[in-house]
Amino acid sequence: MKALVDLSGKRGLVIGIANEHSIAAGCAKVFRDCGARIGATYLNEKARPFVEPVADALGAEWLVPCDVRESGQTEALFKRVEREWGELDFLLHSIAFAPKEDLQGRIVDSSAKGFATAMDVSCHSFLEMARRAEPLMHNGGCLLTVTFYGSERVVEHYNLMGPVKAALESATRYVAAELGPKGIRAHAISPGPIATRAASGIDRFDEMLNRAAAAVPERQLVTVADVGALAAFLVSDAARRITGTVIPVDSGQHLLA
Repeated sequence: MKALVDLSGKRGLVIGIANEHSIAAGCAKVFRDCGARIGATYLNEKARPFVEPVADALGAEWLVPCDVRESGQTEALFKRVEREWGELDFLLHSIAFAPKEDLQGRIVDSSAKGFATAMDVSCHSFLEMARRAEPLMHNGGCLLTVTFYGSERVVEHYNLMGPVKAALESATRYVAAELGPKGIRAHAISPGPIATRAASGIDRFDEMLNRAAAAVPERQLVTVADVGALAAFLVSDAARRITGTVIPVDSGQHLLA
């Protein structure tokens, strides 16, 4: 894909690469193709063999562990950013999690612990990263997270993640308002269904993909590269007066009732 914006000299932190097919990997590739410098994370030692070759291929300058459920790892991540670069221009938060038994059951049957875990990993971690990124964004910057239209409409089998993503979108607006005076922007990108490792936890996700492909106005599903193109625009100077948005990149799926 031809680079449509210039990110030369910008330094970005990419959270959530699981493998080459993940949304975070697709975004990181476009960031690099547009000239940005990238640092990345992996979840844990079990995930590292899948993430490391992807990060190397993307030209990531460094790769560190970050499990937001583990005490101290998020703090250590941002200390690494400060040590390596001294400042940060953008961040992509592309992580979400809910216990399988809570995700695949009715939302009214979800446990308090499962709901809290989903909210902590999928939403509050974005707030913590925004707080830690703020002092590193000396000249302003951009914070991105990833949502899904199941936050606005009831999507079969999306279940618990619907209200969690709704909370994430609301949090994004508040982040944009609070950090805007410092020139820090925030957005939630809302892709259509994409076959990623994270999505595989959603019950009967393949059926959702097939229905979406047949129904969306463009009759084609989006790719991680499509998401990356939007992400690159949003972190670029071309979008310097755009903030606090939830932007769909879904071949028109959000238009359908």
